[in-house]
Amino acid sequence: MLDIERLRKRAAKYGADITDDTARKIDSFCEAVRVTNEQFNLTAITDPEEMEEKNALDCLTILPYLPKEGKLADVGTGAGFPGVVIKIARPELDVTLIEATDKKLQFAVRTANELGCPVTGVHLRGEEAGRGEYREQFDVVTSRAVALLPALLEYTLPLVKVGGKLIAMKGAGGKEEIDLAQNALKILGGKVVGVHELTLPTAGERVILEILKEKPCPGKYPRQSKNIRKTSL
Repeated sequence: MLDIERLRKRAAKYGADITDDTARKIDSFCEAVRVTNEQFNLTAITDPEEMEEKNALDCLTILPYLPKEGKLADVGTGAGFPGVVIKIARPELDVTLIEATDKKLQFAVRTANELGCPVTGVHLRGEEAGRGEYREQFDVVTSRAVALLPALLEYTLPLVKVGGKLIAMKGAGGKEEIDLAQNALKILGGKVVGVHELTLPTAGERVILEILKEKPCPGKYPRQSKNIRKTSL
């Protein structure tokens, strides 16, 4: 379905060198998404060329900012973007997918396992996971198009170990969200240490934010989802 050679060449331009085997597994994963999407909704992107760029390539752009090993959680993973793609490309990482929609989570976990890239699935919202056993358990947390940065920080930073990072994948306005999030960063112990702007071949601008967790989050955070949505920090 995907043009594997083109995907490899494009990924390399963003500092993400992948093997033929990795590209083939990503192709198989995207094809599984496309086929399953005919049964129930996993993604709005179903055209093969769009999937290659907006799903596969977009997810691969964060590889240069991830550790080679350690524990990673992908919050709001949906059908497995970027969590499953990360696991395929970085098999040494211990990847946990956190997702509130059980059908999507079950698909992502099952398909990753079938590809020989086992992941752990957690059927919770990010803020629920951050109040429980997963609090401060991850070296890195990723999130793609989940929420504006002030809310996203509250959903995700409680999951990150002190000294670990949040890698937030944002659209063209991602850089501007940093100003909105200054209070949330201060309260939750985060610091923006990297702002990486890039442009996909046809899908436009993207911004990858690296946020270091410098100190523990206060115990009262994260709040319940309705309160996060109602009043951001």
